[in-house]
Amino acid sequence: MDIEETFGKKKVIVGMVHFPPLPGSPLYDEKLGMKYIRERIRKDVERLQNGGIDALMFCNENDRPYMFKTNYSTITAMSETIGELSGKIKIPFGIDVLWDPKAALATAKATGAKFIREIMNGTYVSDMGLWNTNVGEVYRYRKLLSAEDVAMFFNISAEFAYNLDQRPIEEIAKSVVFSSLADVVLISGSMTGVAPTVKTIEKVRNAINVPVFVNTGLNVDNANELLEVANGAIVGTSLKVDGVTWNPIDENRVRKLMNAVESIR
Repeated sequence: MDIEETFGKKKVIVGMVHFPPLPGSPLYDEKLGMKYIRERIRKDVERLQNGGIDALMFCNENDRPYMFKTNYSTITAMSETIGELSGKIKIPFGIDVLWDPKAALATAKATGAKFIREIMNGTYVSDMGLWNTNVGEVYRYRKLLSAEDVAMFFNISAEFAYNLDQRPIEEIAKSVVFSSLADVVLISGSMTGVAPTVKTIEKVRNAINVPVFVNTGLNVDNANELLEVANGAIVGTSLKVDGVTWNPIDENRVRKLMNAVESIR
């Protein structure tokens, strides 16, 4: 994947647009309803774009506890909300449906997203139970949808989970590029908001010939160090009010981070 061609930037920063709990999930607030969710998402998109973010990624982050196969209401609610905002979205965007790559592809196809982010390789012991992926099935579904133009961002170090594949992470990265056709490889910390080490990023970057992004934990304080070796980053928690994952986007935090990134580019 040519990062500059897709995003028009080097050292790309993708800002997370976290949906509040959606209909059908345990934390969904029926009193607030979808009207509140649409307005919250609209404001987050506006703040991220005003702050100068390079790209967006929509995710049902607060549909806790997560499932391996999501329900239809999640896809419908996300697609409908993004569709309503389509005229206001001025930059590339992606989709992440936790933890269902097919749902992410369906939503991406429906909304015109440029990429999806998912765990698509490996078997994990996780907070959600035994997590077994099927990347071949995902790619065949992508073909069925004629969604070959949707780039595949592979998170190869899942949060909240332990990978039963104990090969070194750089060997796993080589495999997902060779056998699973990954467009971008993502490296996470142990959980949401925790950054991977520079050493880990370097190992992966030196092993493969596709872009490597930091998937968690990048902020204004460590951006220079992490982007020295990574091609970009996906950022959520550090852009929120008070640095709390579930809070709305803080436009000042976005602007501060993007000013730092511009000085690195």
